[in-house]
Parts: sequence; C-alpha cells; structure tokens
Amino acid sequence: MAPTAPTVRLVHGADMPRLGLGTWPMDDAEAERVIAEAIGIGYRLVDTAENYRNERGVGLGVKASGVAREELFVTSKFNREWHGVDLAAEAAERRLDLLGLDYLDLLLIHWPNPQHGKYTEAWQGLARLLETGRVKAIGTSNFKPAHLDRIIDATGVVPDVNQIQLSPYTTRDASRAYDAEKGIVTQSWSPIGGSGGEVRKDPVVVSLAEKYEKTAGQIVLRWHLELGLAVAVKSSDPARLEQNLDVFGFELEPGDVELLSALDRGEGAAADSDEFGH
Repeated sequence: MAPTAPTVRLVHGADMPRLGLGTWPMDDAEAERVIAEAIGIGYRLVDTAENYRNERGVGLGVKASGVAREELFVTSKFNREWHGVDLAAEAAERRLDLLGLDYLDLLLIHWPNPQHGKYTEAWQGLARLLETGRVKAIGTSNFKPAHLDRIIDATGVVPDVNQIQLSPYTTRDASRAYDAEKGIVTQSWSPIGGSGGEVRKDPVVVSLAEKYEKTAGQIVLRWHLELGLAVAVKSSDPARLEQNLDVFGFELEPGDVELLSALDRGEGAAADSDEFGH
C-alpha cells in the first residue's frame, strides 16, 4: 500500500491531505468502485461536486471502503443556483443527502460567476455554515484575487482553500502569491494538464522522469508539492492510483522545479472564471 499523504493545517483548523482523488468525470458506478479502491491503497481525500453528478456514488464508495469517516476528508462544491446566504445552506444539505454523510470536511463555491453577481452572498452563507459544524472548512474554486478580495472585504472571513486549474502549463503565479499571503491553501485541479496527456509528453517532463526514474505524472505531482500546493488528481486505473500517491519519497532539485515552472503558457491557458462557470 502506498503511504497516505501528509496533511496541511487550514485557516479554520481542519487538517487536509495534500494529495487526494479527484472524481470528474466519473459516474456513480465508477466513483463507488474507484473510491473504495483508492481509500484502500491510502487515499484519504476525495473531491466531488454537484456538477460532477456522482456524489451518490462517492458516498457509497466512502462507506464501502470500511475506513472510519473521521479518517477521511470529503470535499464537494455547489453551482451558482445556490449563490445566496440561505441558499448556500440548502446546497450543503443537498450535498450531504446525496453523499449520505453527516458533515462535509470542505465545501466550495465552484465558480464565482461574477455576471450572476451573487458569490459574496454565497460566501456569507458558507461563513454561517462553518459555525454549525455541518461543514468543517469552507473555500472557493476558480476564484481570482479580485474575487477573493471582494468576499474577504465583505465578511472578514478568509477561505481555507482556493482550488484552481494549475499545472506546469498554467502556473497561476499571481493567484498562488495572493493565496499564500492570505494563508489560503491553493489546491490544484487538472494538475497533470488534463486527459490529453500533453504535459506528461513534454520533453522537459519526460527527461526529468528519466533522471529521477519516476513516471511523468509523478514528476509533475512532485512539482506541485515542491511549490507548497495541495493536489486533487483523477485516475481510475489501479496502477496509476498507486503511482500518483507515491510521490512523497523523493524531492526535485530546485533547478528542476524551475525548469517545470518555465513551461508556463500564461493565464490565457486556463479557463477564465470571469467568463466561464456553472
């Protein structure tokens, strides 16, 4: 069994594993199977969302794993239709009902949807939820520094986590710097660049994989960790599940971290959360 990931302490006191399992685009059946298997080999964080349409399967996988609930960290996210003070609480209850759980370790606003204009109210609702114990940590997904400024200024409440698209091709330097200054943990989604495999095939990544005798995916995941990031990485392949978790026994040389960071293609390579959302 691969080792479990070390944890990072969040602003509001929860301890979150630095590497966990992303579940998009699994359906319920695949999620149930893969999550039970992943937890069995050492994963302790599972990431889902309303928009993934697999929360029921995620909950069944958590139960099928046989691991005590308090040893696991379950994240979900809600869509813009729940952007409101009271609506955020309703969104949380719907997530919990589908998952079959008594509490969430982390609940995120999935996208800011600034044209909808209600993400500050959604954040106010999350801040209230934190006081109930039904949610242990609260955060944002795909929020830029300007979006974060607005919710923090309005409430005085700093997110525990900001989950953003981030890989060697999209290093998101400004967002990472902002989050670090505020004490927000940056968590990377699509950390290896998505299903196309372009990042894994990059000559720099391939050469470093040969140098360290690791897979290309392991090299990229280690890069995230060297930058102080947390990671949610999706796989349903048993061998890759183990490889993805087995990235805590080696380190990249600083120059190699810089080589990977130099692959950045700029903000334009990431989904623009001022324009896209659900």
